[in-house]
Amino acid sequence: MASAMLKRTRMMAQSLRSYASISVGSDVTVAAPNVSLQKARSWDEGVSSKFSTTPVKDIFKGKNVVIFGLPGAYTGVCSMQHVPSYKNNIDKFKAKGIDSVICVAVNDPYTMNGWAEKLQAKDAIEFYGDFDGSFHKSLDLTIDLSAALLGLRSHRWSAYVVDGNVKVLNVEEAPSDFKVSGGDVILGQI
Repeated sequence: MASAMLKRTRMMAQSLRSYASISVGSDVTVAAPNVSLQKARSWDEGVSSKFSTTPVKDIFKGKNVVIFGLPGAYTGVCSMQHVPSYKNNIDKFKAKGIDSVICVAVNDPYTMNGWAEKLQAKDAIEFYGDFDGSFHKSLDLTIDLSAALLGLRSHRWSAYVVDGNVKVLNVEEAPSDFKVSGGDVILGQI
């Protein structure tokens, strides 16, 4: 059953890529207008900030950003390969002039915070929750993983973005793939 689900997911992903609203040359802030993300934080930090959000334009404008999206916190490939590939290369990203390395997933900011702390990656990578999937929906980077009991999630992807403009975009064919969206790959594309 798992192989059938992955095959179906791969076919859906391939058809999705033909009409995604985000591509090299696109402006993330135009593709996701009026969208905000939620910086990873504890519940108490959420309360004290009055559950503040960060507009996408504030994340990207005037900055060199490497951002990667993944299906979800605490999942296998995400925890064992995707995040570590960025954490282990953080000094190399900084040496190339990257202002921020960002991880985003369709999760709440409290789950993202706990996961970032568990991975000991919070000091190196900025983690954001896309609690309702609005950011990923705006970019046409969502995938239905209900067959794996995950619901609507993010594709596994990475991008190099300069002042909102997408310079590099890598999207995996299936959520379990880890071929084109890792830190080592995008480092070579900057």
